[in-house]
Amino acid sequence: MSFFPSSPVALVRLMRPHQWVKNMFVFAGLVFSERWGSTALVLQVLQVFAAFCCASSLVYILNDWHDRASDALHPVKYKRPLASGTVTAAAALLLAAVLLAAGVALAAGNPTLCLLLALYVTLNVAYSWRLKQVPVVDVSIIASGFMLRLLAGTVAVGIPPSRWLLLTGIFLTLYLGFCKRKAESFQEEATQRAVMAHYPPALIDTFIATTMTATLATYSLFATSPEAQMQHSERLLYTVPVVVFGLLRYTYQVHRGRGEDVARDLLRDGWLLGAGALWLLIFVSHRF
Repeated sequence: MSFFPSSPVALVRLMRPHQWVKNMFVFAGLVFSERWGSTALVLQVLQVFAAFCCASSLVYILNDWHDRASDALHPVKYKRPLASGTVTAAAALLLAAVLLAAGVALAAGNPTLCLLLALYVTLNVAYSWRLKQVPVVDVSIIASGFMLRLLAGTVAVGIPPSRWLLLTGIFLTLYLGFCKRKAESFQEEATQRAVMAHYPPALIDTFIATTMTATLATYSLFATSPEAQMQHSERLLYTVPVVVFGLLRYTYQVHRGRGEDVARDLLRDGWLLGAGALWLLIFVSHRF
């Protein structure tokens, strides 16, 4: 049997590159510290981003390899490259080995980054193979993946993280995780995750409301903190209404059944993209 599928596009699909947008969390420390003028630091963060792209694709491949038999019987997941047979198991494992080697090479010489990447892969493999069936633990692991990215983009490159920014990150990622579960609740029973049986709609709504409120509170405290005022003057304060709108808009989309794939749905909503652009414009306005 050939190691390679008939089309290289299938290997690219297997890596799910559209999910790399989640790795943008590594740039949070660089953005909020406004140290993008340092070429050396920017290159370091780009290296961290590339390492997490390798690690996240590695996790997706291992997940699809593990679930290929059950995915082949699933009414939607049967289209995945391994489940459909467009990529062989041998080719998938070879690609996983290449990504592992690339990730290790990118993290070499940075023990903190190596540790964070190892934790990311370990937690996500445990999630894919078992812990995604455990309610609340499943979403906590999803959130931890984002937090590890944020820490990698700060601690691993020597940028001291803001405590309020870290708290905002924790609550935001939990919010996104529970929104993902809410969106999945709109799917037909045959396509829902098994863990959804433990998530009554009212409970998910409570979790979303709690984590969204906490996100808004901690971001507002971050925006008005002496640390932020000293570094960003009052610009961050003016971004608070934009963040409120963005979270409310995303919650609206989730209650329409969207948000199961955070990366895809964030990029498809023009209003969310507009809010992101407005936030960025306000943030960098002092440079014009």
